[in-house]
Amino acid sequence: MPKPPNAERKYRTVTAFQRRLNAVVRRLPGQTLLETTGRVSGLPRRTPVGGRREGDSFWLVSEFGERSQYIRNIRADPRVRVRLRGRWYAGTAHLLPDDDPLARLRRLPRFNSMAVRAMGVGPGHLTVRVELEGQG
Repeated sequence: MPKPPNAERKYRTVTAFQRRLNAVVRRLPGQTLLETTGRVSGLPRRTPVGGRREGDSFWLVSEFGERSQYIRNIRADPRVRVRLRGRWYAGTAHLLPDDDPLARLRRLPRFNSMAVRAMGVGPGHLTVRVELEGQG
């Protein structure tokens, strides 16, 4: 499916905005964070995310799919941590390209789902499931 006109400009605008916003949001105590390991640096990379815990899994949808840096980091090392309600949980992330991300968004918190739809570009969404292993 072709990208909509101005898709690249929207991607650049949204990612620039997110970089500035995320620097602040990461510090909020109640914000859900996904911590990956930088594929080049090897350093922890924390990204504010929205999603929902269902049992021993945490589900989220990436608005930029394969272009998201945290998705690239997961491809290199699927071991992650998720901070939920102030507690860290170790887990293994699974990228689910065969899952319907728009259907998945309908099952996730409404505010986050609206933001993912608004910021995403075209059909680039990607579902991620993190199997939580416990606090870590």
